[in-house]
Amino acid sequence: MGREAVSRRPEPADEGGLRGRKKRETRDRLAHVATLMFIERGFESVTIAEIADAAGVSKMTVSNYFPLKEDLVFDAYEGVVDSLARVVRERRPGESVLHALRRSFSASLNEQHPLNGRCTPGFARLVYDSPRLRAREREIDEQREAALADALAAASGARPDDPAPGLNAAQLAAVHRVLVRSVRELIRAGTREEAVRAHAAQLATAAFDSLEPVLGDHCIRADEPSA
Repeated sequence: MGREAVSRRPEPADEGGLRGRKKRETRDRLAHVATLMFIERGFESVTIAEIADAAGVSKMTVSNYFPLKEDLVFDAYEGVVDSLARVVRERRPGESVLHALRRSFSASLNEQHPLNGRCTPGFARLVYDSPRLRAREREIDEQREAALADALAAASGARPDDPAPGLNAAQLAAVHRVLVRSVRELIRAGTREEAVRAHAAQLATAAFDSLEPVLGDHCIRADEPSA
């Protein structure tokens, strides 16, 4: 969860960057410490005071970085919320939204990534065992779908009252939601890594194929103009 620190001493003009980096490092450390404690003892059994003590900070510091206790687990939620919309914005010339999302999911399977649900067995069990974490994850899923709908509306030039972006986003987000839950369930059950990847690839093929007749040609990005 932590980011690699830059070892060189920054110039005085970089003080803002240094402060920002220290804040990110503190945030990463709090999330890492908390998640390990949650995995060991359960989400509901660990208090903010205990996390603060283990991390060597005050309770106020923990709350300042993480107003929601659940986001100590989902500390990368902002990136998750934007993950599908970002794929749409960055799709290749000549590529449809569906094909971009399909390509990105397939490319992510060899690593732990917000798009595919791969995680450690401890994390998979942690989320499964906590109603509060599952509820928070559903909220994040809804925000991700809304962000995707906004990206589709921008890509298609849809009017504000056009329901198509929301309907299309619901289908595309549902595919990723099902894939993530399926992958995490296999991990929770102790399935070997190679088998998890193979199952995810097979399920993704079936899921994206099912949307091909409807969304295969939707929002194809125009070719970039020649220089």
